[in-house]
Amino acid sequence: MQIFFQQNLAFLAVPKTGTTAVEMSLRKYADIIFAKSRKHLTAGQFHNRVAPFLNRLYKVQPERLAVMREPVEQIRSWYRYRLRLDADTKAKSSAHVSFDEFVRAVISDDPPPFAGIGSQYRFLTLADGTVPLHHLFAYEDGDRLLSFFEDRFQRALEFPPRNVSPLVDAPLSPETERALRQARAQEFDLYDRLRDAGGYLQPFSG
Repeated sequence: MQIFFQQNLAFLAVPKTGTTAVEMSLRKYADIIFAKSRKHLTAGQFHNRVAPFLNRLYKVQPERLAVMREPVEQIRSWYRYRLRLDADTKAKSSAHVSFDEFVRAVISDDPPPFAGIGSQYRFLTLADGTVPLHHLFAYEDGDRLLSFFEDRFQRALEFPPRNVSPLVDAPLSPETERALRQARAQEFDLYDRLRDAGGYLQPFSG
């Protein structure tokens, strides 16, 4: 997560949505940077804890921005990322399972360590389903996100790819995809709403 006072913006880092590339390009402009275990603070954590702190201490109320990726592709990126984990993190490696098995584990009642990836929907929403973000962009519409940042920062920007997972074949059976869509219906619904809006939503006015 990065916070920019001059641009009145807080960029929330949803895992596996290209946030590293954006953060590396913008870090020199950031007034506050949350790194390591705090990099991926959720929208709820920002809304309930960070936003009141910023308002109280700095008298700022930055607009909140995040990126959402097509749900199957976001999980596929997790799978590919965990293929490359070394021996020290073997329990979280996905090297011993197919992508189909990985997805089944992700949506199980008690996901094993290698499948404990959370969900974009839970990251982006409050307990009541509210999306407490002023700007939500689709990962697949990267040009629109770049244009927004260039307008807000009043300069030309580039987001070269960073932390790219290996390109390996990771097919998903129709049966498992149906199970995933049923288990994470709210996430797919939010993503469909985002794409129906042209890849850019402004769901929150608070």
